Amino acid sequence: MSTSDPSFLEKMERESREQQKRFIGHIASRLGRGGASESRKPEHPYRGAPDFWNRYELTHEERIERFMGNWRAAGGHTERVAGWEELSGVVTRILQEHGAQSTIRQDLPELAGLRLEQHLPELAHRVWNGQDPDASLAAAAYTDAGIALVDDAVAYTGSLVVTSSAEKGRSVSLLPNLLIAIVPAERMKTRLGEVMGRLSRSAGEGLPAGVHFISGPSRSSDIENDLTIGVHGPGIAYALIVG
Repeated sequence: MSTSDPSFLEKMERESREQQKRFIGHIASRLGRGGASESRKPEHPYRGAPDFWNRYELTHEERIERFMGNWRAAGGHTERVAGWEELSGVVTRILQEHGAQSTIRQDLPELAGLRLEQHLPELAHRVWNGQDPDASLAAAAYTDAGIALVDDAVAYTGSLVVTSSAEKGRSVSLLPNLLIAIVPAERMKTRLGEVMGRLSRSAGEGLPAGVHFISGPSRSSDIENDLTIGVHGPGIAYALIVG
């Protein structure tokens, strides 16, 4: 009989559906859902995070303390800086401690205010150029330290949230081996859902080109669980909380 015969194809279709029905029925019976209920979709009364989690909130100082503990637990370094006036000295010290010879930063006024060109004139300093992203990408690949201003930080997971745009190339926080992330204290959130909700609400205005969640230095392991640091991102990650 030819496989193009309609009766043959119909027979194969029936057998396939019967086999599928028996398979689903077996699973349903093992789950205690045999009989007429086996074909009915299970009910899902909850959508999204439960109310008690949406109400969960830490105080300002608790958020900072929780974030710093989680960031360190993931292998990162973190410091609390009193204000923007002191930040420049802290960043300068970190660059010197790690022997950095070059930096690249996002093209933001807050980071220009660090005046690293004045404090460390012997280093090569670059600014992400959204008009020539290819050249900036190539520069970031061979730069020792990337300096980024984060959009949000999440205390409960110890994560930084960095969006990308013409002024904030993603390579600044991904390619250099040393990441120095600046975290304004007022951007510290308790739960990741707060960030996701904000991003969802802004979808109508256009989502950012990229949203990156950073939870400490890059950690990679192979099938044998041999851990390697810094393969797919910075191997040294600082989170400097300002305020």
